[in-house]
Amino acid sequence: MLVLTRRQGESVRIGQDIRVTIVASTGAQVRIAIEAPEEVGIFREEIFEKVASANVEAATQGSAAVGAIRVVRGQAKNRMGGSVNG
Repeated sequence: MLVLTRRQGESVRIGQDIRVTIVASTGAQVRIAIEAPEEVGIFREEIFEKVASANVEAATQGSAAVGAIRVVRGQAKNRMGGSVNG
């Protein structure tokens, strides 16, 4: 991790396309402006973590649902004595 000291109005560059500028600093808060290409996602850490957690949960539930569908299809196939389309 790189730790830098910047004053209001000063910037940091990340690569060619990203600029982070200190807009204001009051007490315990620092306001920053981020200039980046549209295709670069910029998220607050807590939001990013919630989305990542929800994605993991959805993938896990999706995996369980696929397994349940396979079981149901297998049971239907056995009852019908043949194949089940779908």
